Amino acid sequence: MRYLWTKAPFCGVWLMILFSEIKIPRRRFASGVPGPLNGLPTHVSPSVSPSDLLHAIEADLRGNILPFWIRHVVNASTRTFHGQLSNSLAVEAGVERGALLTSRILWTYAAAFRAYGDPAYREMADLAHADLLGRFHDVQHGGFFWSVNADGTVKRDRKQVYGQAFAIYALSEYHAATGDRRALDQAVAVLLLLERHARERVHGGYLEAFARDWSPIADMRLSEVDQNDPKSQNTMLHVMEAYTRLLQVWPDAGLRVALRELVEVMMARIVDARTGHLGLFFTNDWRPTSDKISYGHDIEAAWLLTRAADVLGETDLIARTRLLALKIADVTLAEGTDPDGGIVNLGAPGGIVDGAKEWWPQAEAVVGFLNAWQISGEARYLAAAENTWEFIATRLIDREHGEWFRGVTREGQLIPTHEKVGFWKCPYHNGRMGLEAVVRLRAVADSARS
Repeated sequence: MRYLWTKAPFCGVWLMILFSEIKIPRRRFASGVPGPLNGLPTHVSPSVSPSDLLHAIEADLRGNILPFWIRHVVNASTRTFHGQLSNSLAVEAGVERGALLTSRILWTYAAAFRAYGDPAYREMADLAHADLLGRFHDVQHGGFFWSVNADGTVKRDRKQVYGQAFAIYALSEYHAATGDRRALDQAVAVLLLLERHARERVHGGYLEAFARDWSPIADMRLSEVDQNDPKSQNTMLHVMEAYTRLLQVWPDAGLRVALRELVEVMMARIVDARTGHLGLFFTNDWRPTSDKISYGHDIEAAWLLTRAADVLGETDLIARTRLLALKIADVTLAEGTDPDGGIVNLGAPGGIVDGAKEWWPQAEAVVGFLNAWQISGEARYLAAAENTWEFIATRLIDREHGEWFRGVTREGQLIPTHEKVGFWKCPYHNGRMGLEAVVRLRAVADSARS
């Protein structure tokens, strides 16, 4: 294909260590202090190895999360995926399937294959790649449809920028894992569409959604619970995430500029430096339209911003994002974390407005707190990661049917109406937490031995 930007070969490296399957312990873990990872400073030498935490998280990843989706979510008759499963693993027939679920499965199993080399993970990634390209790709206008019906016909043909970002993220990871050049070409093609149609060049950032042909659309909401505003933190965060991963495998000068500008937009327009919170919804010129606080997105942004800065490799930007990551971690601990280690869903200036604890903020908090620990050398952040993991192990891991429950009440009671697999419930947040935590904790253990 013909690119509008200069392209050059590049190979990202992500080293992970394979452990044999072990039982998932349900216990407290010893605190320690961090070793170096990707240049993160070490202030003191580790006094206690965090290997118990590493073993527990990896056992859940390899013995629970990754096998679950292979065993229960593949639709053998169509070579696709079931769109929804209950907690008891009953398949909900006839529901729409989103490109988002397929993209997240693709990212998870491509990353797992790159980490472990298990052919079962490669097979799952190949299946997801074929599903994404075969059923969601818009051959006529480019990009990916938002959803299809159970029979595979297109249901919602809109071009949600959030969904396009996850396609870039997944295809970039698949290319890194397999060397498949087509996947890289596909990721770059979507990038060019976003830069042509979605990038808002007056005030910066990216618009939310478009019609199938990339023309403007009145209703830009990501979901029925979101506001109909032209810009959102959620979309911006995941475009940044996708561009960061693509830049690692395709170090293009134009992409670098776009990512650098997006990081600055995140830090100047979306993050409130005074409070350490991210705004949720905005007008085109960045006036906030909501005062709600999503603690899961806050702590997720903390480590994704540092990852983007590390990939860009600019010393000043790295320093600024690390300071911000610590600020966000502190505020998340102070305002959004209960004594049981669980992260609540939503707050506001007056206090907590949704105390339920869904699976994904817990997963992001483990990574975000580990990131803060490695940046600062302060053991309280490791303790926070351990406490949140203990909440996950006690309240969210389904030890009867597998995977994690979608969420519990603030008091820790299961919410029975939640699905185990669905349009939004996927292996990406908890799978990525497992992969990230193993890399980070392994680096600490290796540093302690050296």
